[in-house]
Amino acid sequence: MEALSLSPWTVFLYALLTAIATGLGALPFLFTRNILDRHLGLANAAAAGLMVAASFGLIYEGVQAHLGRTLLGVVLGLFFILLSHRYLQGREVSFGTLSRLDARKALMMVGIMTLHSFAEGVGVGVAFGGGEALGVFITLAIAVHNIPEGLAISLVLIPRGVSLLGAAFWSVFSSLPQPLMAVPAFLFVEAFRPALPIGLGFAAGAMIWMAVAEILPEALKEAEPEGVATVLTLAVAFMVAFQILLGG
Repeated sequence: MEALSLSPWTVFLYALLTAIATGLGALPFLFTRNILDRHLGLANAAAAGLMVAASFGLIYEGVQAHLGRTLLGVVLGLFFILLSHRYLQGREVSFGTLSRLDARKALMMVGIMTLHSFAEGVGVGVAFGGGEALGVFITLAIAVHNIPEGLAISLVLIPRGVSLLGAAFWSVFSSLPQPLMAVPAFLFVEAFRPALPIGLGFAAGAMIWMAVAEILPEALKEAEPEGVATVLTLAVAFMVAFQILLGG
């Protein structure tokens, strides 16, 4: 079989590229750090839209494999993020140079994206189990999809004082589970395949909650509702169209 001719090292390197691509989301901040509140609000609206659309893409992928497991994953992801939010609310936490509310938001954003990456890593490994051509295609799709995720992380971190390199580091860090999970998923494809819908649903449930409960209210504080709604709608439409084009 074609899959058996691939080495785990090759799969690891391909998956590592998807993690590195996440750091590209910080690049827009190379050109300007002095972002007006209104522009930051609209950027947050775009990030929320991209996350919601990506989440529904994950649910769709999961449902293709197994409806019940995907919905179970969504519920588990929702409960996990609710419990994490309540746990962090009453505690003093720090995240690099950030503290209190800023640290909680940063920690939740990076944490959710990191959890989300576990499912994507399994997806890469399972895809390579079906052949190199499929694996390369899925790797490319996830790598491109990771760039707006890195932007969403950077939009939370950089305005709160994290450096450009720091934001890029945490963006890449959030995707490191992809190469780590891709290799065992590739080697033990049949064992990992049943768990993939649960992982996809889990990531989607957590990301939807984060987008609606944290990022969208932040956007509405900094920009007018009409602008936020317009940018969010366009971001959702763009991401959905992008996912369909990649899938086609």
